[in-house]
Amino acid sequence: MRTHAQAVVIGGGVIGCSILYHLTKLGWTDVVLLERDELTSGSTWHAAANIHGLHDNNNITRIQNYTMDLYNALEAETGQSCGVFQPGSLYLAQTEAREHQLRLQAAKAKYYDMPFREIDRAEAEALHPLVDFDGIRCIMFEENGGNVDPSGVTNAYAAGARAAGAEIIRFCPVTGTEQQRDGTWIVRTAKGDIATQWVVNAAGLWGREVAALAGITLPLQPTEHQYFVTETIAEIAGLDRRLPSVADRDGEYYLRQEGKGLLVGAYERDVRLWAEDGTPQGFGHELFADDLERIEDNMMRAIARVPAVGAAGIKRVINGPMIWSPDSNVLFGPVPELRNYFCCNGIIPGFSQSGGMGLLAADWIVTGESRYDMFAWDLARFGDWADAAFTKARVKDQYANRFKIHFPGEERSAGRPARMRPAYKMQRDLGAVFGLNAGWEHPLYYASEIGTEDQTHGFTRQPWWDTVGRECRMLRENAGIIDISNFAKYRCAGQGAEAWLNAVFANRMPRAVGRSCLTPLIGVRGGIAGDFTVTRLAEDEFWIIGSGMAERYHARFFAQVPLPEGTSFESRTQAFCGFNIAGPKSRDMLQRLTNTSLANADFPFMRSAWIDIAGIRCLALRVSFTGDLGWELHCAEADQPALLAALLAEAAHHGAGCVGSRALMSLRIEKGYGSWGREYSPEYWPQEVGLDRLCRTEKEFLNKAAVTDTLARPARERLVLLELDAEDVAASGADASGGEPIFLGGRGVGRVTSGAYGYSVGKSLALAFLHDVAQGERVEVMVLGQPHRARVMAAPPFDADGSRLRG
Repeated sequence: MRTHAQAVVIGGGVIGCSILYHLTKLGWTDVVLLERDELTSGSTWHAAANIHGLHDNNNITRIQNYTMDLYNALEAETGQSCGVFQPGSLYLAQTEAREHQLRLQAAKAKYYDMPFREIDRAEAEALHPLVDFDGIRCIMFEENGGNVDPSGVTNAYAAGARAAGAEIIRFCPVTGTEQQRDGTWIVRTAKGDIATQWVVNAAGLWGREVAALAGITLPLQPTEHQYFVTETIAEIAGLDRRLPSVADRDGEYYLRQEGKGLLVGAYERDVRLWAEDGTPQGFGHELFADDLERIEDNMMRAIARVPAVGAAGIKRVINGPMIWSPDSNVLFGPVPELRNYFCCNGIIPGFSQSGGMGLLAADWIVTGESRYDMFAWDLARFGDWADAAFTKARVKDQYANRFKIHFPGEERSAGRPARMRPAYKMQRDLGAVFGLNAGWEHPLYYASEIGTEDQTHGFTRQPWWDTVGRECRMLRENAGIIDISNFAKYRCAGQGAEAWLNAVFANRMPRAVGRSCLTPLIGVRGGIAGDFTVTRLAEDEFWIIGSGMAERYHARFFAQVPLPEGTSFESRTQAFCGFNIAGPKSRDMLQRLTNTSLANADFPFMRSAWIDIAGIRCLALRVSFTGDLGWELHCAEADQPALLAALLAEAAHHGAGCVGSRALMSLRIEKGYGSWGREYSPEYWPQEVGLDRLCRTEKEFLNKAAVTDTLARPARERLVLLELDAEDVAASGADASGGEPIFLGGRGVGRVTSGAYGYSVGKSLALAFLHDVAQGERVEVMVLGQPHRARVMAAPPFDADGSRLRG
């Protein structure tokens, strides 16, 4: 056994073996995989191993299709069969919402050139004569859908890795992982220790236990999961071909051919958690006792759709464990608080994603960044607030609603509230409907009835649409109070503060006290890893504001630049709360609460100062994400209720009131402002999003060489604002929400990143990336999967010259 390695992968399931394989493909051949038992032990061996390409997230769609394409190539490369069956998959819609989802996915498939298309009932019956298609509104066919052999795929990855020089050691449990002072690791086993640059936790059902060896707590919880296989069905035995699988997600089951019978699996509402206190060390290839009564309702729906299931006997039942994260997405990426510890845990559709997951993990480890923006998977999306109680509640909800559509902007109540600000009760009593952002409860909008929960159950305009419109118009006509407490806030102080911030961020830090600047944070490949507002409070003190949901993600970048001696950098997100007061009457409203002059000459745009508002000390910044006249006020957390009370009392004299984050989405799109995680991500270059002017390449900063290289290239695409045709929007009853592909003359030319109705300008708007499309040109946005005419706008429809913002 080797005593040194570039990386040690812990876990010999399909994901661990894929990561090992892809590391060798990027040139890291001095790598080791440690498996506590036999390869495929845990949850890999008993997986149903279905494969499909389409996902609501565009980047996950890309990596799932990479995975499906890889399996045949892997067989050819290694000589190890992956047991690939690709007779296709039928996707059935019983509801209008599912039809919208499938049509949108078909449009995405066309954009990405994937074989996924609508078929009629006659063709569907010819493909799968056992299915009763009565009551089905829409049928899609994915030509490459199917399933693979779990053991075959895992051993093919292992064979490919071994052939490239990797070592795989079975029956070798890891007993310790210890980080050294230089950032490297010692991985301890009964067979000896391995010194390594990287530790990769792909331990599956034991991911929590392996993480704990390094002092890490991962929000993971296993459940039981059942499927069964029928006896031989005569109609199948008589066929000379394999039947396509059936995805009847409205029926809450999945079904495919297995041998000469059918395999039927279900995600039932009566969830069974397993191993709540830790996965047993001795568990391996065991299964749980059958409990088909729990999935009886799902079975009956499957029998109604495919009567042959009910006529056949049951050959075997698989009831085995699978391990979940709170949102059913993988916990992926380096742990921000440690050096060189990579996680890949909590994978549910492992055989649809194993290849792409291995590719992106190897990308990140070898180059420092994955080629796609995968924040939807990044473990940094969760913090300490995702405790055991939250995790269990969310896992139960995710399992029970596995096939429920996740609508754009939908909020679910399970496990909440997790974190609340002091003004939470006040806001609730005002009718606030709350959403979840980095664990914090924050107001989405203010309903007329106290205690209302989010009502988002479709892709079309939802019941809160008019309410959000009233909030938008109130702010644009008078003023609005927006809770911005969930913005990330940092304080940097000391003699080296200016030098350190200049070494981190691309823009030059403000030189005068009271001035602010906008600045990008640059990723390893020269893209936009973040966007921040930096304010100079004193000669040696700065205040930095960024995306709240990305705070733990951004910690990885800040840690790459050593702090000078005598300089501190600390998060103030929890210690401070804030409100944005914006709108044409915001100055008059605030001036009555402070002795500080807010006149434009005394307090111009992009300036800041500590001021008293109704006797409460606040850091006031003359900025506003609404694109309107406004100030951000940041106060100590304990002062939040008093500040809100004072603002509300004064707002009553100005026709103003509270405004939620859904209105803020509409307002910022009216101004054409981008947002991190939507328009700003490491995939996009500064010149593609209009931030190139903020990259001061005459100074040194993090990843300067990469951005200098990208800035020297022509933009691949550009961020634009689209106005959708009013008649088309009225006919569909839907605005763009993000992810919709865009076509011009049948050719894919871009995709939407954010969309909303602009209530104050009377237009349905979308921010989008387009290539080879000029201003004023007309394109088609596939809202609900149907073409909606749209025009590329030359300027934002609200305050194009900035007179309101700066006045």
